[in-house]
Amino acid sequence: MSVPYWRLSGFYFCYFATLGGFLPYWSLYLESVDFNAIEIGELSALLVGTKIIAPNIWGWIADRSGRSLRIIRIACFFAVILFSGFLFVEGYFAFALLTVAFSFFWNAALPQFEAATLFHLKQEPQRYSQIRLWGSIGFIVTVTGIGGLLDWQGLAFMPEIITGLLGSIWLMALLTPEAYASQQGIDGIAIGGILKKPEVWAFFFVYMLLQVAHGPYYVFYSIFLNQHDYSGTTTGMLWSLGVFAEIVLFVLMRRVLVKYSLRHILLVSILLSIVRWLLIGWCADNLALLVFAQVLHAATFGATHVTAIHLVDYYFGHRHQGKGQALYSSVSFGLGGVLGSLYSGYFWDSQGARFVYSIAAVCCCLALLIAYVWVGRDNAKQAGFV
Repeated sequence: MSVPYWRLSGFYFCYFATLGGFLPYWSLYLESVDFNAIEIGELSALLVGTKIIAPNIWGWIADRSGRSLRIIRIACFFAVILFSGFLFVEGYFAFALLTVAFSFFWNAALPQFEAATLFHLKQEPQRYSQIRLWGSIGFIVTVTGIGGLLDWQGLAFMPEIITGLLGSIWLMALLTPEAYASQQGIDGIAIGGILKKPEVWAFFFVYMLLQVAHGPYYVFYSIFLNQHDYSGTTTGMLWSLGVFAEIVLFVLMRRVLVKYSLRHILLVSILLSIVRWLLIGWCADNLALLVFAQVLHAATFGATHVTAIHLVDYYFGHRHQGKGQALYSSVSFGLGGVLGSLYSGYFWDSQGARFVYSIAAVCCCLALLIAYVWVGRDNAKQAGFV
């Protein structure tokens, strides 16, 4: 069966278009309805915290049933319904309850769609980046458009905008055909045997630290720019620039993977992450350096994520792909995202942005050390690690 390129790409476009409306501006919306920095950090931690549990539950169901797309469609439907509750509620506890409920379903969708995409690609996993780049294009479309809209209309309509965007994800999930896993090669290994490998846990720990470091960026970057008198349009353009750099990388990634090993790509990307967080934290008033820091998003997120998808595919195989993608999402975006959101929220007002982004750089230093010592050293040539 041929790869449904445009339907897979369309899902990524809609999913990350929604993220482009949500990620840069939701914290600004929360601030506009009188939540403080600690509350914003806690609500952001709840949003990503469900990734610790939800993807594993949905991943287990998907692997048992062999129907990833059915799980994705159900999850996307309930995500739309529950998020629409933000149109009607007020107060911290109501927001917290809805955040947990909505994100339990929303966070189920992407890991299973990553697995479904790899099932469709079968023997051509290197084509993943050519499909995933449409997610980055979707992100740019909404982050730029909404940035200009907010300068004109303000933040009051954010819940309506995001509800509509979530609906588009559900529609694309309905249009995407089901994919089924093959049962070959490494797939004969039980999940417990895979999880006994020290390198697998080193991989998870590295990616958890990388997401801890992204915490202050995802939660407070827009607030940070606003505090330094950058407009909503400029904020949207800076977010878009980072994702545009990511798109360029995705276009070139097939050639990069041929020329360089996964291990080398990962180590260089982590090194550039250290540079990026220090530039943001210490050079806020220098627009040129902020622009350069955003270009580094190609490495700090784009390259590290593509590397992770290939590593999960290698470690877990097709039989355990859903569980592997779920574990990657849970440990990195889930646990790492929670820790990053919480520490940045608690220290933002008391210690300031320089301290918070310096901690992010320290996390990347530790990730670099662990990756250098553990990831890709054993039995790696057949996977392109060295």
